[in-house]
Formats: sequence, C-alpha cells, structure tokens
Amino acid sequence: MSASVRYPYPHSFITAFFRYTFVPVAVVLIFVSCGQTKSTYTFSTDTALVSSGKALFEKNCASCHHFNVNGIGPSLSGVTQKVPAEWLIGFIKNPPAFITSKDKRADSLFHQFKSIMPPFPQLQDNEMTALLAFLHTQKAMPGKQPKPRKGVLDPYPDKIKNTGLTITLVPVTQFPPTGEKGEMPATRITKLDYMPGSHTIFVNDLRGTLYKLKNQQPVAYLNMAKYFPAFMNTPGLATGFGSFAFHPSFAKNGLLYTTHTEAAGNSKADFFYNDSIAIKLQWVLTEWKIQNRNADTLTGPHRELMRIDMVSQLHGVQEICFNPVARPGDKDYGMLYIGIGDGGCVEFGHPQLSADKDKIWSSVIRINPLGNNSANGKYGIPTDNPFVKTTHSNILPEVYAAGFRNPHRITWTTSGMMLVSNIGQTNIESVNLVKPGLDFGWPVREGSFVLDPDTNLDDIFPLPANDSINNITYPIAAYDHDEGNAITGGYEYQGASIQALKGKFLFGDITSGRLFYINISDIRQGFLAPVYEWQASINGNVQTLREACGSDRVDLRFGRDAKGELYVITKADGMLYKMVSASLK
Repeated sequence: MSASVRYPYPHSFITAFFRYTFVPVAVVLIFVSCGQTKSTYTFSTDTALVSSGKALFEKNCASCHHFNVNGIGPSLSGVTQKVPAEWLIGFIKNPPAFITSKDKRADSLFHQFKSIMPPFPQLQDNEMTALLAFLHTQKAMPGKQPKPRKGVLDPYPDKIKNTGLTITLVPVTQFPPTGEKGEMPATRITKLDYMPGSHTIFVNDLRGTLYKLKNQQPVAYLNMAKYFPAFMNTPGLATGFGSFAFHPSFAKNGLLYTTHTEAAGNSKADFFYNDSIAIKLQWVLTEWKIQNRNADTLTGPHRELMRIDMVSQLHGVQEICFNPVARPGDKDYGMLYIGIGDGGCVEFGHPQLSADKDKIWSSVIRINPLGNNSANGKYGIPTDNPFVKTTHSNILPEVYAAGFRNPHRITWTTSGMMLVSNIGQTNIESVNLVKPGLDFGWPVREGSFVLDPDTNLDDIFPLPANDSINNITYPIAAYDHDEGNAITGGYEYQGASIQALKGKFLFGDITSGRLFYINISDIRQGFLAPVYEWQASINGNVQTLREACGSDRVDLRFGRDAKGELYVITKADGMLYKMVSASLK
C-alpha cells in the first residue's frame, strides 16, 4: 500500500492492532495462525465496485506496488490467488501486528523488502470489499511475475554510523490539515523557499495551496484549483502542486514559477510519446507576474511555459529552482532548472521513454524562462546548454543532465557544486554531483550497479570491467534499502548560527525520517563520500521524527531561508521546525 517504512516493533503496535482492527481482523490472525488456507470469501465482480477499488489502489497502494514488477513492496499480480482474502484484509488493516505475531508470510516479506507498510485502519468494510474486487481482476500471468533475485543482495554492507551529532529543532508552526477527515498524511507540505528581497518564507502543499508565513503563521497565498479547473492532486504520490521558485530578480520583475498536475488530455502537450502508451496525467510549468509583492494573496496574470505527458502519477516534476550562487552577469543567472522523473515509465514497461535522450523524461533540464527560442516559443534555450551545438541533433537542447529515475531535489554548495538527490528503485538512494552533459545511467544503472529494465528491476549487478566505455557517471554519496527507502535532498548549511554544521550537506530519508549528512570536503567525482547519521532534539528530548510526528511514515523534507538557516518539514503532522543549535552527545 502507501510507501513502506522500517519499524521497531514495540508493544504499542499490538495494542494499536486490537484498537484499530477490531474482532474481524483478530479472527483473521487466528484463521491464519491455525494453518487454515481455504478461503470462503467471495470477490465481487460489480464493475462499479471494481472501478472504486482501482481508485483506492491508486491512492493508497500504487506508490509501492505494481502488477508486473516489484516496487518498494511486492508485486500484487495474482495476490488473491496466492493467499486467502481474510489474510489480505487483516494484513492491510495492520501489517505490524502480523510481524509481531510471527506470521510466516508477513515475516518473509519483511526480510525480503526490509520494510513494512503502515496500517490502514481507516479503510471501511465497503472500501476493503472494493479494493479486493479490483485486486482480484489482476490475475497472475505466466512470464510476467517478478523473478527470484540473483544479483547483489546487500550493496553497502557497512551500516551508516551515528556520530552523536545532535541538532536542536524548534517548532516554528503547524500547517492546517488539507486532506479528508482522518486522511494521512494530514498535510502534503513539501517545499520551503523564500521570496528574494523580502526574506518572507513560503511553503507549498501538494494538495494545491501555497502558504506565506506571516508572523510565523501560514496564510493561504495561492490556491491552484482556483486558477486551473483541471488541477488534480489525486491519487496522491507526486501529483498536485509540485514545486515553486521565485526568479532571482523577483524584486524587479515579480516573477514566480510553479508546477502542477492536470488530468490527461486537458490540453496538447509540448512533450509527448507514442499514442499506444496511455497518458495518466500532465505536468504543467507556469509563470506568474505578481502585481503586489506585499499582499497576503497572489494577484496578477499567469502564462503556461510547457506541458509534459506522463505514463503514471509516479516520479513527476517535483523540483524547479534557480542557482542561488549565480550572480547578475553570470551565464547561469536566471536559468531555471527543472527535475523531471521518468513518470513511472520503466516500472510500467516502457523503459525506452527514459533511456532515449531525444525525450525529456529522466533528466534535469535548464531553460531561460524569459526567452522564446524553444519549439513552442514560450521559453528560451540557453546557448551554453551542453547539447545545443551537439552533432547528435536528436538530443533535446533543453537537457542539462540525464539518467535520473527521480531527481527529487537540486541544490548548490557555496563553492558552486550542483547536487541532485535521486530516488532509486529497489536498492539505491543517491546524491549526485552534476555537470553539464553527464549521464547518470537510469534505466540501465541504479546507483553504481547494473540494472536490466527488461528483466527484473529488483536485481542489480556489479559494473563490468570495461564500464568506462559507457560514459556513465556515478553517485558521490549513497545508501541502500537496509537504511531507508527514498532519499530527500537537503542543503549545505550556509547560515551563521550553528558553527558545528559548517561544511556539511544535510539530507534524509523521506519515509523513515532518518537524518543524514556528508562532509562537503568528502565530495569527489568517482568516489563515495561516507554517510553519517545525526539525531534531533525536540522540546529537550532526543527523539526520532517518527516519535515526534506520531506516524510511522514521516514524509520528511528540508528547507533553507535567505540567511542560509535550515528547516525540517514533516508532512505527517504538518510541522515545520528550525535548526537552532548543534552539539556532539
């Protein structure tokens, strides 16, 4: 179901199990533990119910589960043929309880995927009936099942060390819930940035709102649904209001850029693919001309710059940004960088969309939003982009670097190094040092390992001896799925308040909320910098972010203000924290 996380298994999970799942699920545990495997459950074939179940699957499950390959969790193709429906109902309601009860299947899945999905006690009986009805339509197909793993099982055997670095996080504010009652996460706040010139902080929620912080309280500044009737933020995952960036000359030109998703077919895309491949949705890049920069709500016209078709709701356009190190007169000043994921095309059986450099997916592109020499005439292509003057005319001139599954965050160090954090498939999360024209290997590489997108996406293998002929660049820092499931990029600390953080790039794991850093001095192309773990102190207590937010899926993000000070966001409870001090404990 929704993205898996690693757990400790305290007694409270057993208590929660009985509190949330009631007698029917307790009966399921007895049903399974007694060895009974014959199910008397009858799956509905009502088409409306199946359709409702599909919507529930896409909202709650599709980020981790597919039907042709394993994802963060196992493939669910034919699952209703493999295990009793009663087991599925109980497991969906509360997976941790099945782990603590030593259920053989649950324990096997946990050890295979090194993670466990959060409970879904909120699913009502009718919703569960619909979900199982849809799952039952996904029959196991010969030749389409995930194959046993034969490659590298533990890419990085050495565990990440906790250095004792403790950073004090002070609560700044809590954002209002934006989902339906009881829906998790409570918010989908995902990025913090500031307005140049005013230092005012803004935070966006994927469900459609851009907030302005006024006296440390969130004020709704922009509502996407008000401007775009086709705006969509379901079924969640990467859909919705993806990112925003103020032009570095905002004080003079008042320009703001945003990305959001719309329903497929709403308008013709600038970047599209063969019509035999389904379109799930479209990502849209918009420019806003803000008229009153001191107002609490956005006023002013907007225009569309580009539109991109996507195969699925996965791995969209989650990052747009300008190089904060560039200064007026520099060639990079005012150039907009856009991280474009593969849109799930590899998992859904279309790796060619990601592999071909004449396509926009799986790349970081660089444009001049004030220019007009693009194919659609709505933005400019910088003349110093790496493929503008290439003899390979089929490579898109917008492309700055290629080979990313999901370039989730982009940042620059004080010295000008461009770092891109890339969310991997089943094995590797990475930080990459990006220079113009480099290829980071996806979908034939995951991190610094070989991947075959046409066979088994779970399997990775050592690089061949003659790998240099492939001209692929590898991460400067990475961790495997023993440590976490999805990297969220952070920032180099550039503030003045916490000297202990100078020279460190801080980042973390989205799902588990674990907190990491590397030393800037350890960054070298061709080598892996050691990754270290730091811990948070909140309200005087050293605690994990899971403990702080009360959820086993934290949905961690980072932010940085105009002074270079760093912030932590936890979507699960809508909290924003500021880093205020650090010590070694």
